[in-house]
Amino acid sequence: MTPDAVAPQAPTFPADWPAFGQGCSPLGDIFQEMGEPAARDLLETAWTGGIRYFDTAPWYGHGLSEHRLGGFLRQFDRRDFVLSTKVGRVYDPAPRGKDARINWAGGLNFAVRYDYSAAGFEAALTQSRLRLGLPVVDALVIHDLDRGYHGAAYDGHLRDLTDSGLAYLQDLRARGEIGAIGMGMNSTAEFAALAGEIDVDFFLVAIPYTLLDQDALDGPMATCLQRGIAIVIGAPFASGVLAAPRAPGIRYQYRPVTEEIRGKALAIEAVCARHGISLPGAALRFPLLHPAVVSVVPGVDGAAQLRANLDAMRPEPPHAMWAELKAAGLLRADAPTGG
Repeated sequence: MTPDAVAPQAPTFPADWPAFGQGCSPLGDIFQEMGEPAARDLLETAWTGGIRYFDTAPWYGHGLSEHRLGGFLRQFDRRDFVLSTKVGRVYDPAPRGKDARINWAGGLNFAVRYDYSAAGFEAALTQSRLRLGLPVVDALVIHDLDRGYHGAAYDGHLRDLTDSGLAYLQDLRARGEIGAIGMGMNSTAEFAALAGEIDVDFFLVAIPYTLLDQDALDGPMATCLQRGIAIVIGAPFASGVLAAPRAPGIRYQYRPVTEEIRGKALAIEAVCARHGISLPGAALRFPLLHPAVVSVVPGVDGAAQLRANLDAMRPEPPHAMWAELKAAGLLRADAPTGG
């Protein structure tokens, strides 16, 4: 039976996943270096603010995010928080005298290699447990396996996943060593290609479903709902423009924002303001209105922005606001908005 023939069903996992989490890429110095005091302040603010779901990855600062997060979380009862990290990258010491750091403003000097096989996943998990200082993670996410990212190496990586990597993760889950298997998606095309093919518990969707772009509704979001696969939304601010559209140097989809996109974000902001809702508040709330979405996990660049996000999440946007956005052509007419 194809996914299209399956009756829609709400995701059964994870039933108790927190609706609001913390994406931890900034702890790895994603766009700017974050000193240790600022990193600690951010995590303390998150915990005090009630956040109990933290998502990290070896890729974030080449291990730095996991080191910082684990150092903080080790002081709490392991049953009191949910932790996910990722597999697909394994790290080796950088050759002496060489700076192997790539794609990050800072981070640790370790050299990355990609491996989506069972052996690669086992090595990645072992390294993550040691960096975190925590023997148990709640979920493992298959990280950045998309054609646009890997190019000619994609087919080999996908073959490694389907030949042995996914079975390894399923075995971990069956033994109770992890609670869930996820897969990260950065593009709508790759999300659509894999949503009906890969047997995971949830997709961690970083860009394809936000206030600025709902193209994923046309296929993969519906497929996940039909298959009972949960969705966690990462990057609900679309790399920043939905948090601060006027800020210089702001990004959209990890690139400098175009004036067209900035203009759309400002138009959305104006509608939200008429209803007493901030743009960040609307961006955080919107994905949760889709019945497949169980959580949003924004990354923030500091404690002040996190406090602003927590404040922005409190007012419930009125249905009239979503209706006005649809009427103005700023939101797809078929986007789920409750009411």
